[in-house]
Amino acid sequence: MAPVLELRNITKQFPGVLANDHINLTLEEGEIHALLGENGAGKSTLMNILYGLYSPDEGEILIHGQATKISGPTDAIRQGIGMVHQHFMLVPVLTVAENVMLGEESTRGLVLDRKKVAAKIRDLSQRHGLEVDPDIKVENLSVGVRQRVEIIKVLYRSANILILDEPTAVLTPQEADDLFGILRSLRDQGVSIIFISHKLREVLDLADRVTVIRRGRVVGEMQTAGASQAMLAELMVGRQVALTVDKETATAGETVLSFENLKVLDNRLHVAVDDASLEVRAGEILGVAGVQGNGQTELVEALTGLRTVQDGKVFIAGQDVTNASPRKITECGVSHIPEDRQEDGLVLSFPIYDNLIINTYYRPPFAKGMVVNEKAIVGQADGLIEEFDIRTPSAAVPVSNLSGGNQQKVIVARELNRPIKLLIANQPTRGLDVGSIEFIHQQLVHKRDEGAAVLLVSAELDEIMGLADRIAVIFKGKFTAVVDADEVSKEQVGLMMAGNSLEEALANAPKRTSKERDIVT
Repeated sequence: MAPVLELRNITKQFPGVLANDHINLTLEEGEIHALLGENGAGKSTLMNILYGLYSPDEGEILIHGQATKISGPTDAIRQGIGMVHQHFMLVPVLTVAENVMLGEESTRGLVLDRKKVAAKIRDLSQRHGLEVDPDIKVENLSVGVRQRVEIIKVLYRSANILILDEPTAVLTPQEADDLFGILRSLRDQGVSIIFISHKLREVLDLADRVTVIRRGRVVGEMQTAGASQAMLAELMVGRQVALTVDKETATAGETVLSFENLKVLDNRLHVAVDDASLEVRAGEILGVAGVQGNGQTELVEALTGLRTVQDGKVFIAGQDVTNASPRKITECGVSHIPEDRQEDGLVLSFPIYDNLIINTYYRPPFAKGMVVNEKAIVGQADGLIEEFDIRTPSAAVPVSNLSGGNQQKVIVARELNRPIKLLIANQPTRGLDVGSIEFIHQQLVHKRDEGAAVLLVSAELDEIMGLADRIAVIFKGKFTAVVDADEVSKEQVGLMMAGNSLEEALANAPKRTSKERDIVT
């Protein structure tokens, strides 16, 4: 029997970059096939070809043995291909049913037939264990349930091939486990799934087969039953990779960052940070653990001068910087790796070398008065490109031309390349491959060991557990617990992230059984 999907010799070239180099991949009926690779390895390009967003220069796509031309997402959906994106494509103020039928509305005359759509959603929910109320507004759903809505959207359109791009990026461990149960159920009912993730543990737990791509070429394909995390990491990067964080016990010093009774509003003028107080000390990494959307974004923006503090105070090294400008906060010795790299971290039309000096362009050696030292600017950029392995033909390339992971490397290189007292890192490894994650984790620990205070905000609980010396759990804008990282388990933190108290989490989840660092990839 022919595979459900077959990609043969797919080749795609962009100016100066061979993104896909004669890639072959098959997907069998009722199989979960994982796709792994470094940033810029060609995974996204390959999936964009499959979903009709790009046309291949060479090669062909076969569905059930028949050569098929996919000219756009509409063609892909018609062929039974559905894609669940990492960032949800939902309208919060609409109901589940209204979101599901967007673009494929069911009507009775001139009126939307919500009852018919709701009945179909309930049927899909029961068949696949998705448990979603079609009449509830999306804005009232947890992140994990929103993920289910995205899956229902593609099943509603009769998709039997699902592409999931980093589907657990914003889920608690419990929600991720629920999602894996759903995906296994779909597989058992004959749905075929391509699962893209940088979390090696997830790939081994969930997938039947895995294909690894490096620099546009397939470098390995195997059954996951015979694979290990170390083996997959080495295939991805081309060298051995440390999968745990190597760090000594922290020696915390004086308080560098403190905020008291902080109140911050979101863009809809609702309270996002509610009477929050915290201290971060020199020589420690304090991790903020929470499901995305519980006030982390607004908190970091308030601390870095990007959002107004409504009430409370912020101090850096004892200096009141409440509602100070971003430049003043930077000059207090603060580095900031922002959550949204394109919105807050980069000027996309500028070349790489300019983006690397955005917050120091007015200082020597890059400028003296009104005179710009282009040699110093380009020289620094060339050094950082090599040190941080930024994949680019030249420092003069506009940063918009880089992959998302390489854009992140530009920001990290810029923010870690100067003496600092405080590093505020918001999702510092989002979208990065295992080798880059290893490097950045080493850099964060190095900054800690140099005496900097590090505030780490991450949706990756493995990252928090592996890096943090202390963990502050945030839920609905409040810090519900601050604990030593070595005293709690991942499952206990996950329960607190979902709203349980510290006492409830300690009572209802297994204890941490080892002082060893958690695997963070």
